[in-house]
Amino acid sequence: MTTFSEMADLGHEQVVFCRNDEVGLRAIIAIHNTALGPALGGCRLYNYASDSDALRDVLRLSRGMTYKAAVAGLDLGGGKSVIIGDPASIKDEALFRAFGRFIESLNGRYITAEDMNTTVEDMNWIGRETRWVTGSSTYTGGSGDPSPVTAWGVFHGVRACLEVVYGSADVSGRTVAIQGVGSVGYHLARYLHERGAKLVFSDISERKLAQVVGEFGGRVVDGDDFYSTDCDVLAPCAIGGTVNATTIPHIRAPIVAGAANNQLDDEERDGAALEKAGIIYAPDYVINAGGLINVYAELKKLPSDKAMADATNIFNTVKVIINKAKADGITTTQASNRVAEERIRAVSRLRNLHLA
Repeated sequence: MTTFSEMADLGHEQVVFCRNDEVGLRAIIAIHNTALGPALGGCRLYNYASDSDALRDVLRLSRGMTYKAAVAGLDLGGGKSVIIGDPASIKDEALFRAFGRFIESLNGRYITAEDMNTTVEDMNWIGRETRWVTGSSTYTGGSGDPSPVTAWGVFHGVRACLEVVYGSADVSGRTVAIQGVGSVGYHLARYLHERGAKLVFSDISERKLAQVVGEFGGRVVDGDDFYSTDCDVLAPCAIGGTVNATTIPHIRAPIVAGAANNQLDDEERDGAALEKAGIIYAPDYVINAGGLINVYAELKKLPSDKAMADATNIFNTVKVIINKAKADGITTTQASNRVAEERIRAVSRLRNLHLA
């Protein structure tokens, strides 16, 4: 497929390829839809196997951001960016400042934030070159690390799923298996531990595993054993595409509800497979919207406690999506997509009205 056909398939408005050999920058910015507002989405730094893999990832992620903002009721469009390379070797001030200049050239159509392998400090560097960045340090006027708010929303999404399956939203005594215990996964574990949940962890980093087990107890499972873990909730919080045709047959949990983006490798196929297996799936862009809610509060200059309060409402949103899926006889992903698309269409019609 060509780049234009891939853009057309997912409905993208614009894709920008960024290169600066002097600082080792190779990046892609994808703007999916700006009907509701400027495209906002994080900057991911990842050592992709190929440029086509990077393009596929940024296109899927940016589309997810459009739907995430729409379902969350925010006046934002969807975008995303990826920087291609090994985080351990290419991260430095020059790289991010060069990338910031590309963002500045878009004049506010795209607003960035932190994502996988990028940090508050990286956003500070980007902010030296453009004002179209969120999640920088509080001393620069930013809101800082959004991961606690993201995890808070995921925590309440998990509670919603538990209520649907077990009739109670109480996490006490429930077993939650978390894949990926970095920033969001760590805070999700903390919230669950503080309220009496039992925890199972999986991560490629022995250091991170040692930290969470030391602080929260629980046990560790290796690699693919994560999917067959006997638990109440399977929470993917790392890379996307891990819930797929290979892993779904091994899932024993009645709930899949985690923070990772694009958890389903194939949205239609894998969503249907989960539904057929009787597994409740909380659509990723619905349950992990807390981070976007946090940076939206920053853009609107709202207090941080407002962002936490709004992220709590993800409990109700997840229940609405699950109930709509049951009522309409469709998957939860299809239900959330419909809710998002209906809001985008409705607000787009408003944009056609001229206000003097």
